[in-house]
Amino acid sequence: MSAPPLLALRGIFKRYGAVQALADVDLEVRAGQVVALVGDNGAGKSTLIKVIAGVDPADEGTVEWQGRPVHITRPHEAQDLGIATVYQDLALCDNLDVVGNLFLGREIHRAGLLDEVEMERVTLGLLDTLAIRLPSVRLPVASLSGGQRQTVAISRSMLGEPRLVLLDEPTASLGIEQTAQVLDLVEQLRERGLGVLLISHNMGDVKAVADWIAVLRLGRNNGFFDVTTTSHEQIISSITGATDNAVSRRASHWETER
Repeated sequence: MSAPPLLALRGIFKRYGAVQALADVDLEVRAGQVVALVGDNGAGKSTLIKVIAGVDPADEGTVEWQGRPVHITRPHEAQDLGIATVYQDLALCDNLDVVGNLFLGREIHRAGLLDEVEMERVTLGLLDTLAIRLPSVRLPVASLSGGQRQTVAISRSMLGEPRLVLLDEPTASLGIEQTAQVLDLVEQLRERGLGVLLISHNMGDVKAVADWIAVLRLGRNNGFFDVTTTSHEQIISSITGATDNAVSRRASHWETER
């Protein structure tokens, strides 16, 4: 019998006034697996990330963590479970260096003073583990490239030793070389046995690193596809609604995985 998924969502609903943002959404992410969450603008991707992260809890539905039902109503509850989120705006402080950003809000103290030596040691060790190369961890983040800033944000999320990392458009507005850096880091997370839920509009990035693709359309599931056996055209058809059998395809793929 296979191990339960790290995260399983069953029948998730979320409404904002008269707008039904999510309706009966299911999703699974397993350890050592990258699941890409794709869909057109307004499909409900960011809303679903906020539900998982505890920023905006679901109105209805079940969230399971490693096979047991849990209630995630605040961000710290998601973090305590082992869920880390990196949002598109990164939330970095440009005037602080890499070490300062990684430890912002969780600084290490010794004898009432900041232990800069220990924080730098931990930072260098973490970056080395993730195969991240930066000119210096003492450079202000403002001087780093877009790709380097993204890797700093992802590295910061790893300080709490999460089991699942949520990435919201990590390669948006990045060049080719910077995008390659971020995708390499996503693969590093998978190799370390973490689950990754990746929101992206770039199908090239999705096909490069994802194992499965979950499609949302108008707040509902519209496909769950194995990247290795699904064509680009099938995925685009599911995103745009040009296919009428996407839900049954998702169900069959999911049953096979179980």
